[in-house]
Amino acid sequence: MCLAVPMLIKTIAPGDLATVEIGGVERQVSLLLTPEARVGQYVLVHTGYAINVLDADEAQETLKLLAEIGALEGDA
Repeated sequence: MCLAVPMLIKTIAPGDLATVEIGGVERQVSLLLTPEARVGQYVLVHTGYAINVLDADEAQETLKLLAEIGALEGDA
């Protein structure tokens, strides 16, 4: 199974690299597939690439669901 995670764009460097953040963890990802992405937006990240731009409500709902799944795993 593949998983893509919503992450917030913190900065965009010249070219196609962005610094994104989730839960206080920052990573560098490529914006090659989402050149329209801007600082402050959420992007769906898979294997180091932003593959889609999300609106904030959709990103928050997805993060909430992922947290719920994580909590269920802790109960097992």
